[in-house]
Amino acid sequence: MLARLGGAAALAVLMAASAQHAHAQDGAAPKNGSSLTVYGGDRFGGSVKDSTTDSSIDLQNGSSFAVALDIGLDRNSQVEVYYSQQKSALTSGAFSSRTNNIGLTLYNYQIGGTDFIDEVGRGLYVVGGLGGTTVKPDRSDLNSETFFSGNVGLGWMVPLGAHVGLRFEARGYGILLNNKSAVFCGGTAGCTIAIRGNAVFQGEALAGISARF
Repeated sequence: MLARLGGAAALAVLMAASAQHAHAQDGAAPKNGSSLTVYGGDRFGGSVKDSTTDSSIDLQNGSSFAVALDIGLDRNSQVEVYYSQQKSALTSGAFSSRTNNIGLTLYNYQIGGTDFIDEVGRGLYVVGGLGGTTVKPDRSDLNSETFFSGNVGLGWMVPLGAHVGLRFEARGYGILLNNKSAVFCGGTAGCTIAIRGNAVFQGEALAGISARF
């Protein structure tokens, strides 16, 4: 009898310890945790038509930088506040030597969300957002232009611990032009170019490090 009671007591202790360990593991990584991610990447593509010459005006490929704040909602989804920027330039064979290779910086401000297939913090997820894109010429005598824009993408997160992970993403951007004509105007410079098109589309590959909290 004593042996049986001792065995039962030992089993109860082991079960309690196991449950406590499992609870500790569950609490180690927040199930609906928020995160802050810093990215580096490369953005490519994007072209419109010159409304005067019908020539193609292209956005140069260029490196990009992004920061995302993801606020946890539940085990699978987050609200995302997203900022990114890219150094680029407009190029076209139709440009004069004076205006060729107009240097630009694109600033994206968007809000959307992420949805993880498994759970927040690991594995495959989809991401997207809507907001605006400000295009600022490098020349100080030209005005910036702001357009409605959005992004959608697919990502994979690799946890390195309870609160740190790596994220790899492919995103696509759409910038709505609404057939806007003369752009990048200012002062005595007049308007640099006149474009024709409804939207500009770009692709981007990103890698980032994410801190969860």
